[in-house]
Amino acid sequence: MPHDIVVGIDGSTEGLAAAHWAAQEAQRRGTGLRVVHVWHPHPALYVPLDSAERDWAEQLLGEVVRSVRAAHPGLRVTDGLVCDATVAGLLKAAADADLLVLGSCGLGPLGGFLTGSVSQRVVGRSTRPVVLVRAGRSAADEHLPATDGVAPEEIPKTPYRHVVLGLQTDRPCDELIEFAFDAARRRGTGLSVVHAFRTAFRPATGPSVPLVSVAPEGSTPVPRPQAQALADQESTVAGVLLPWREKYPTVRVTETVAEGRAAEVLVRAAQDAGLLVMGRRRVDHQVGVFTGPVTHAVLHHAGCPVAVVPHD
Repeated sequence: MPHDIVVGIDGSTEGLAAAHWAAQEAQRRGTGLRVVHVWHPHPALYVPLDSAERDWAEQLLGEVVRSVRAAHPGLRVTDGLVCDATVAGLLKAAADADLLVLGSCGLGPLGGFLTGSVSQRVVGRSTRPVVLVRAGRSAADEHLPATDGVAPEEIPKTPYRHVVLGLQTDRPCDELIEFAFDAARRRGTGLSVVHAFRTAFRPATGPSVPLVSVAPEGSTPVPRPQAQALADQESTVAGVLLPWREKYPTVRVTETVAEGRAAEVLVRAAQDAGLLVMGRRRVDHQVGVFTGPVTHAVLHHAGCPVAVVPHD
């Protein structure tokens, strides 16, 4: 049985964008949406001087819930006001959720979801998938550009932008791959699987080296080590995806294997995407934030919503 989606809001434009993105996702999944605001009992800089913390929190939560209900009248929306430390409160609220959605930038380390602060710690500790959404994202941004003359209410009928999956081949994870395939299936769009790798054959300086060596006329070209490494990686990616192509036959899949830094390759691949899906390996530590350098970089630079799926 599917569980509700939880969105954490904080009074920022990013939080409001996250709430409306989460509402759309809940409708796609056929679930409800729970809007949560975590507040502190001690004075906070982001609370207006003429308001008590709880009164302000209730007012903020009510405004966001009304906005979501007005835009998505058929959606079941509930709310939750949580008095707790921000990260702990969000993690508890989303413990049984299908998905936790947050704004990717907010009011700062005292009260918002500033990347590198609250959202970074939530992503690093959550046992549930987390999606980060930037301010300014709207329903139209999930779709390909509409042609002239298309009314706003007709935008959902235009095709969705593709989903991008960042794939590691050393230890591929079923939860991550299935999340990406399922997201593409629900949107009726394509899935672009991107794998980046590095080799020891790349020259440090100077012009790039051809991937195929020059052979005498009439003879078979001999692959250079770089070309062989690329071919091996492409074969591995194809093998990993084969059972998933069979499980999701309606999803159009394209595979891209590129040599380069993973974060740079993924951010470039996701420029026109509707969603970027990445993995995060669970680390058994009591303290600290463990998102990994690639995930950390992508969360800062990707313009589209980013889903981070924890896995073993």
